[in-house]
Amino acid sequence: MVYIIMLALGFLSAFVGSIAGLGGGLIFVPGVLLLSEYFSFFSWASPQVVVGMSLLVMIITGFSSTYTYLKYKRVDLKSGGIFLAGSIPGALSGVWTNRFVEDSSFQLYFGILMIVLSLMFFLRKQGDPNPLIKNGSGINREFILNGVTYRYSFPVSLALIISYAVGFCSGLFGIGGGSLMVPAMILIFGFPAKIAAPTSMFMIFVSSSVSSIAHISLGHIIWEYIWFFIPGAWIGGTAGAIISQRLKGNTIEWILRILMIIVGIRLIWNGYTNL
Repeated sequence: MVYIIMLALGFLSAFVGSIAGLGGGLIFVPGVLLLSEYFSFFSWASPQVVVGMSLLVMIITGFSSTYTYLKYKRVDLKSGGIFLAGSIPGALSGVWTNRFVEDSSFQLYFGILMIVLSLMFFLRKQGDPNPLIKNGSGINREFILNGVTYRYSFPVSLALIISYAVGFCSGLFGIGGGSLMVPAMILIFGFPAKIAAPTSMFMIFVSSSVSSIAHISLGHIIWEYIWFFIPGAWIGGTAGAIISQRLKGNTIEWILRILMIIVGIRLIWNGYTNL
């Protein structure tokens, strides 16, 4: 029964993460933390181990999603590479900081982060279609999808600062960074959503790989358990990338918003009462 739950959690986190470009950490991390309250089998779920295993699972999610998105030619590799120049150092800084976070503090801060990110989803849908950074600033990009030409641009310095902050949160909380990076790409730089999410998954694949190496070297991976999450993550990441071509994902994102608020409040309460 427990192993089926692990497979299902791997699938669900990757499926939802792939569709929305999140990476899946927002489902995986709180999912394992909550399971540890009801199943003694998950007693190993310390902040360091959960984050390390989340990032390792996201390598599979990121790879399966990116491979599928590349076939549809929806990944902006050049922009992704620039953002990675900032997010990788940020992710390593987050991994280093994670070593000093206690369980109660981790749940409290992660819960607050989930509430903030749930509000960012509303901004992403309701925001002004005109980006904060107008075309012509810094790196200029052009993409053609289904006969429609999309143009957007971003200054390298601001991109590096934002991606460093996103990478830090990714390494610290194991969320993958897409939940922060996708709204930033859309609202600030004017990326089309159909390019932002796939490019985010490419970045998640690379940055999670680097962060996971750091967590492995620190002994934060329990190998006998991780193999039960990986098959579900591979299937979920591939399925999410395929299905995202055929739907807008509004229903799934609304469900995700509600879940993030509920789980966020629960984690805040648990963290606060255990301080």
